[in-house]
Amino acid sequence: MKKTLIIYSTTDGQTKRICDRIIESSDKKLEVTLCKIENSLEVDLAQYTKIVIGASIRYGKHNPLVYKFVKVNKEELEKKQTAFFTVNVVARKKGKNKPDTNPYMKKFLELSGWRPNKLAVFAGRIDYPSYRFFDRLIIRFIMLITNGPTDTTKTYEFTDWKKVNQFAKEIF
Repeated sequence: MKKTLIIYSTTDGQTKRICDRIIESSDKKLEVTLCKIENSLEVDLAQYTKIVIGASIRYGKHNPLVYKFVKVNKEELEKKQTAFFTVNVVARKKGKNKPDTNPYMKKFLELSGWRPNKLAVFAGRIDYPSYRFFDRLIIRFIMLITNGPTDTTKTYEFTDWKKVNQFAKEIF
């Protein structure tokens, strides 16, 4: 049986929700393991035929553990069918919502030196009410200068779930 490993790095939970949707959309006959990036270095990658990594952006950066995982496992990753997706609010904008146009995807590929078989970019979510004061203030400021939503009493869902479902079909 082919086994798939999905590793995720999330800040506020949206990347985990996307991973859950990918798993829900997968062929139920497949064995899929979901793993937080914090636990990923303990996983034996040899037992998996496919590896998917999803990583969110906070303040313009992916979690450093994502880069560490890729660096430590690059040789093994290059032997497998792999996919990578990034989740960021910049992707809500047309022209920044594809792997070749999203600045965070381009930066990740450049810094990691890894070339997954399949790439995707998903817009994230802003959940102002759940943020701590400082995060709410900074994210609101970023949204103000990028013409995004600034009402801190609301949550804004930008994820295109049809696009997530399509990605799931393509990787399984």
